[in-house]
Amino acid sequence: MATLLYRLGRASLRRRRLVAVIWLVVLVGLGLAAATLRGPTASNFTMPGTESQKAIDLLADRFPAASGATGTIAIKAPQDGALTTPAGQGLVKQVTQEAATLPGVVGAVDPYQAQALTPDGRYALIQVQFAGGVDEITDEQRDAYEKVGEQAEAQGWQIAPGGEVLNAEPEVGSTEAIGVLVAAIVLVITFGSLVAAGMTMLNALIGVGVGMAGLFALSGAVELTSTAPILALMLGLAVGIDYSLFITSRHRQNLLDGLSPEEAVGRAVGTAGSAVVFAGATVVVALAGLAVVGIPFLTVMGLAAAGTVTIAVLVAITLAPALLGFAGYKVLPRKLRDRKAVEDPATGSEDRSGFGFRWARWVTKLRIPVILVGLLGLGLLAIPAQDMRLALPDASAAAEGTPARVSSDLIREGFGPGFTGRLAVVVTADSPQATQAAIPQVTALIQKTDGVLAVAPPQVDPSGRTALLGVIPESGPTDEATETVVQDIRKQVAGIQNADVLLTGVTAVGIDVSEKLSDALPVYLLLVVGLSILLLMLVFRSILVPVKAALGFLLTVAATFGITVAVFQQGHLADLVGLDTPAPLVSFLPILLIGILFGLAMDYEVFLVSRMREDFVHGDTAQQATINGMGHGARVVTAAALIMISVFGGFVFLEDPIIKSMGFALAIGVAIDAFVVRMTIVPAVMSLLNNAAWWLPRWLNKILPNVDVEGEGLRAHLAEKQHAQV
Repeated sequence: MATLLYRLGRASLRRRRLVAVIWLVVLVGLGLAAATLRGPTASNFTMPGTESQKAIDLLADRFPAASGATGTIAIKAPQDGALTTPAGQGLVKQVTQEAATLPGVVGAVDPYQAQALTPDGRYALIQVQFAGGVDEITDEQRDAYEKVGEQAEAQGWQIAPGGEVLNAEPEVGSTEAIGVLVAAIVLVITFGSLVAAGMTMLNALIGVGVGMAGLFALSGAVELTSTAPILALMLGLAVGIDYSLFITSRHRQNLLDGLSPEEAVGRAVGTAGSAVVFAGATVVVALAGLAVVGIPFLTVMGLAAAGTVTIAVLVAITLAPALLGFAGYKVLPRKLRDRKAVEDPATGSEDRSGFGFRWARWVTKLRIPVILVGLLGLGLLAIPAQDMRLALPDASAAAEGTPARVSSDLIREGFGPGFTGRLAVVVTADSPQATQAAIPQVTALIQKTDGVLAVAPPQVDPSGRTALLGVIPESGPTDEATETVVQDIRKQVAGIQNADVLLTGVTAVGIDVSEKLSDALPVYLLLVVGLSILLLMLVFRSILVPVKAALGFLLTVAATFGITVAVFQQGHLADLVGLDTPAPLVSFLPILLIGILFGLAMDYEVFLVSRMREDFVHGDTAQQATINGMGHGARVVTAAALIMISVFGGFVFLEDPIIKSMGFALAIGVAIDAFVVRMTIVPAVMSLLNNAAWWLPRWLNKILPNVDVEGEGLRAHLAEKQHAQV
């Protein structure tokens, strides 16, 4: 692999204009395709095979009028009893009529007919039924819905439209640009050259542009969830900068060693590029492996992010060498650009007084205390993870002041939390008579279920074969008590004869999604850990190094879960991340976090340990190789980690709680893995293992193919080439 990439790097530099033009054409072409073929994203999370999804599909087929998106308009009068006065009734009926005539609305239910009033005559609810699903609601329809009741508000009434119809695609604004700015500053400090920093950032931005354009071009044919493009943007930008950083750093070192620009870039792509390809492959495999879970929206998210990472790798090993060719010696700090200084072997001599070498010597000297303190610290951080709860967030967790949150708070204030998470029971049979006979039985069974506040009168489709009953639980959508209510209702109605009874609704869908993801989490974790051991065994030709890497990954995941639970679920230090209301973690966050952190953890493992193996293979002792690997890689890995933390951290400033928690968890996970696990515990363990770290049974050594990530084959190739020239 190293020899092949060496040739690719040199070819890319020699034909740099052609390479740059090709990538520019690809970017423009995909950009035009995205502009013309882009389709809508989905804000709902479907789960084929679950009872709630079967009910939704059945409603769409037999009772389409009740299968669209729903909205709930909460009304609060200026004083008690105002709703019972003629003026109050007239005002509420006016708001109801206004809602019923909105574009895309099938109808609005008069709260007086539905008895959706509080006993004190101050609060009322208007149920609004849209014809299309949540993803079919246009921005114009949503804006018109949010403006309902403006005339009533001018008279001192509070009108708060809410419900699932307000679920919209989270917007990526200017806040995450802060992360990119910090990344640019880190690059300038790391390289000491604006040219090198700018070239690395440009390389990453082109890769992200190509990846995102390709993703949106496919969105017309493939349904994307609203979070998929943002996840792809997060990862594509972070790894794109990091991968170019690693290659540029090795190229600069090669220039300082006296190599020509073409030879320097060839060797940089052959060595650091090999690590980039392998690291990128681990990220892609981990993300694509989400398809194994069998959850469509998670599969799409994983594949979308994997696609942008693949583009980032291709850009790093082709466009980066081309741009380095354009930059020449300007990638070096100004004081080192003098050609004589570069070619002077003394200038390129290895400095072992840097922080990386000093840190490595200190860690290896105090390896036992370092390992114990590291394990104890990460163990303590992981403690809150045992209380982790998963759910799809409801409006009560939205940012304060948003329409969805205002409506949710008003409903809770007047009616209680159960009214913000209504359940829906679908009763269907082959004949209207069977359906009518089943409805009273179902209603009676549900009413006597603990935790049920009320059961609304049924809505029946024109054929009379399908009925929809609204169920109000006593607890909120994400409360544990509501999960119990859902399970108890399903048990109660399981014995109904001659009719099918299915429980659905946004709350039930969230519970079903969370349950299936929780069941899949251990399986996926086992898959990822097993995969990491096999891949690293292939790269490092060792038994203990892969096992150590996998255990370190588990420590990272546990500590990350613990901190994320403490902040987002338990509310500790929530103000620092702009979180208004603590809530259970979004149900797909843990499994997604495992996939992403696995790939990123392997990045740092490969970049650090591959240099250790490179020096060990070429004659250094195991102890010295460990110090060398840390000494050479610490500065670059520190910069790479800070860049990733900055990019991910930029998304914490978004209002959307899902994106906020994803950005926070990824930033914390990278910080823990890079600085605590890879740069502290790993060298301490490697020093403790000594030569045993590189032990591999002979029979296994013969079976495993040699991918030559450390560039041993490349060195032999270059030596042979040099000998032939002599």
